[in-house]
Amino acid sequence: MKELDAKDRDILGILSKEARIPLKTLAGRIGLSRSATSERVAALEKSGVIRGYRADIGQMDTNLVSAFLLVTLVSTPSMGVLDQLARYSEVRRVSSITGQLDLIVEVEVPSIDRLNTLRDIIATHQSVQDLTTLIVLRRDIERVA
Repeated sequence: MKELDAKDRDILGILSKEARIPLKTLAGRIGLSRSATSERVAALEKSGVIRGYRADIGQMDTNLVSAFLLVTLVSTPSMGVLDQLARYSEVRRVSSITGQLDLIVEVEVPSIDRLNTLRDIIATHQSVQDLTTLIVLRRDIERVA
């Protein structure tokens, strides 16, 4: 793909905050025609820069248990583990990180029992070397982009 220019970055900035913005409105904001904007969005999608559009759902139930699972893999990357994690709706975010750990998995589950079950499923995957669980007691600061 060609290098992103200022218009592409403008499109990405707007879509990251307003994924459902009408194309006509997006075009007006960045100063291009609707067809030119449509072509740019299609190119960004085709190249994989835009991987999808999704709803950013806040915590709907205050009775959920939130936790971080710190995962060390036998070797990286491990697409099998990522595929397994993607199957569970309780998994909210997975981040690959540098350092001694390989993944931070953020989960929200209805109970400690479900957390233990999910943790056991992940820990027994052949690519997982070690898993540590950190339960969130409260969120002191939470910012939404």
